[in-house]
Amino acid sequence: MDDRQLKLIESRVDELIQLCDQLDRENRSLKADARLWREEREQLIEKTDAARAKVESMIQRLRTLEKDQ
Repeated sequence: MDDRQLKLIESRVDELIQLCDQLDRENRSLKADARLWREEREQLIEKTDAARAKVESMIQRLRTLEKDQ
């Protein structure tokens, strides 16, 4: 193998290393985003459940008031 071929191979290996580093950074970022989305989803589910419970409680009180009249 001549010097020119070695330099070409070295250049391509360097490009692959850079690409792997970039993909690793992107992967870490996407995983962090996914974790944040999951946490936000859990919070929204909790808020929805709490709101549902309040609405159901209000409906029950209204039905009780209707019966009393």
